[in-house]
Amino acid sequence: MKARVHVMLKNGVLDPQGEAVRHALGALGFDGVEGVRQGKVIELDLAAGTTEAQVNEMCEKLLANTVIESYTVELS
Repeated sequence: MKARVHVMLKNGVLDPQGEAVRHALGALGFDGVEGVRQGKVIELDLAAGTTEAQVNEMCEKLLANTVIESYTVELS
């Protein structure tokens, strides 16, 4: 089984990397970009029987800083 975890900064948390990307895009002539939020995707190969609750626990304990980040889990 596979899990894909999407981690993003919560709304209201400053995103300096996203702002740097937005600025760089403007410098390259892409003037229509008004905002960028940068996150990360973590792909996990899981043993059969691993539950979504276990993946959520992984996120809470290690994969996401839940004070400033939110996450979503996709299982396949």
